[in-house]
Amino acid sequence: MLTYLDKMITHPASILRSLYPSLKWKVKTDQKQLFLTFDDGPVIGVTDKLLDKLKEYNAKATFFCVGKNIEKNPELFDRILEEGHTIGNHTYKHTNGWKSTNMSYLKDVQDFQNLYQTRYFRPPYGKMKPAQIAALKGRYKIMMWSALSMDYHPSVSAEKCYENANSKLKAGDILLFHDSEKAAAKMMYAVERILKERSEEGFQFASLPQ
Repeated sequence: MLTYLDKMITHPASILRSLYPSLKWKVKTDQKQLFLTFDDGPVIGVTDKLLDKLKEYNAKATFFCVGKNIEKNPELFDRILEEGHTIGNHTYKHTNGWKSTNMSYLKDVQDFQNLYQTRYFRPPYGKMKPAQIAALKGRYKIMMWSALSMDYHPSVSAEKCYENANSKLKAGDILLFHDSEKAAAKMMYAVERILKERSEEGFQFASLPQ
C-alpha cells in the first residue's frame, strides 16, 4: 500500500522542492524535451534490453549507475557510453544518506568518481542529510525528479507505473525509472509506452548534457 509520503514524492509538490532549492527537479529548456533517467544499473538482462528500446526511438537517457554494478558489468557500461547516453553518480554501494555518517557517505560518492568522473549525482532513495547536500552541491549537480514511476514498489502495477511517470508531463521534466531486475518488467512496459506516445506528440528524449 502506498503511503502519503510515497504519493507526495511521485510528483514532488512545490513545498518539497522549496525545502531543497539547490537540488535540480527539472531541466530548463526551450525545446520540447523530456529527460529519462535510470537508477541502479547497469544490470545484464535489463539495461541491455532497455538500450535496445532507446535506440529504436533514437532516444538518449541518463543512467545513474551504482559503482559496484559498473565493476560487475564493464562491457555493458561501455555500451551505455558508446551509444551516447550520460552517466550520473549513484554512489558506489547504493548508500542511504540518512543511515550513514557524513564521512562514509562522501567516501562512497568519491569511490564512484574513482571509477568514472561525472558532474551529476543522485542520492539513492532520494535521501540526503543537509550536511551531505552542502558538501556535494559545489561539485555536483544533484538531480532529483519531476515524476517518479515507483517501478520498484511491489504494490504498484505496470499500468500505475506508467501513469505515475506519464501524468501531466511538460518540457524539461525528469522521469525516474530503475534498470534493476526487481523493476524490469514494469519499467520496460512504462518506458515503451512513453517513448511511443510522447514521440508521436513531438517530444524528444534527451540526456543531461555531457
